Amino acid sequence: MATASHSIPETRKPRPDAPVVIRAADLPLNAVEKPVALAVIREVAGPSYRPAGAAMVLGADGTVAGNLSSGCIDADIALHAQEVAATGGWKVLRYGRGSAFMDLQLPCGGGLEVLIVPVRRPLGKLLEALEARTPLDLRLTPEGPVSNASADLECLMHLHVEPDIRFAVFGKGPEARAFAQMTAGAGYDTLLVTAEDEMPAPMARLQLRPLRPGAVTFDQDPNTAVVLFFHDHDLEPGILRAALAGPAFYIGAQGSRRTAERRIAGLRATGMTEADCLRLRGPIGLIPSTRDPRTLAVSVLAEVLAEAVGRSGACGL
Repeated sequence: MATASHSIPETRKPRPDAPVVIRAADLPLNAVEKPVALAVIREVAGPSYRPAGAAMVLGADGTVAGNLSSGCIDADIALHAQEVAATGGWKVLRYGRGSAFMDLQLPCGGGLEVLIVPVRRPLGKLLEALEARTPLDLRLTPEGPVSNASADLECLMHLHVEPDIRFAVFGKGPEARAFAQMTAGAGYDTLLVTAEDEMPAPMARLQLRPLRPGAVTFDQDPNTAVVLFFHDHDLEPGILRAALAGPAFYIGAQGSRRTAERRIAGLRATGMTEADCLRLRGPIGLIPSTRDPRTLAVSVLAEVLAEAVGRSGACGL
């Protein structure tokens, strides 16, 4: 096992039994056909491109998914991961500040401790949990990642994996379209429910559904954000009732402060509780009175992500 002999100031290193909270996108176990090694940032000292818990996965065919830097050390980590996969032994590497690898420096000036473990046990249940958007407690052991570490397996690092954020977007006009295209383009699964004649071209991560009057149903969980972009607000009540009946962590609707007040009054009149009304955000976005669709999209996305970080503590979004 490679270790550093130098102490590193300003080090952010969790205890092995203290969970590091990450998003599923930071653990790309399902991005390679057969994972054989897993490299994870265990410690960060000073500035860093990626947070503690971010992972890189090596497949049996040499495919690599994920990255632990902006490219300055990823190739070297992949070589060590191949060695770990071949020998079955785990190792810890230090890069940047405090490292013995003087030829591999981090441009940001920080330091990283990287844990590399083999994948020696089947990952079927772990992959199923990730696919089902189930929160997952994962322990990295000398045998690799396991969801339930037995007493005879040393816990080298503890990860709590939250599902990725996803979006349910309802509305008409360029605002709804611009926001949905931005979230999907950023890699977030996005449902856009809009008028058939306003649907954008298909793109990865974007699911399209025509907007219809009447009952509204859609999948949501505690990592879902629901955002409405309507100028004509007649269709909002049914959508908002469906959203407020579920566990979405963010529910917001476009409109002025006066529009937001009328919206809340209308919900109260239909029997919605005060607690439900308090969950509804409006006006939405970090930039007040934004009228450009693209600027509004950036403004609202930033607000949603800030809320997500505040709730989960996960830096990887």
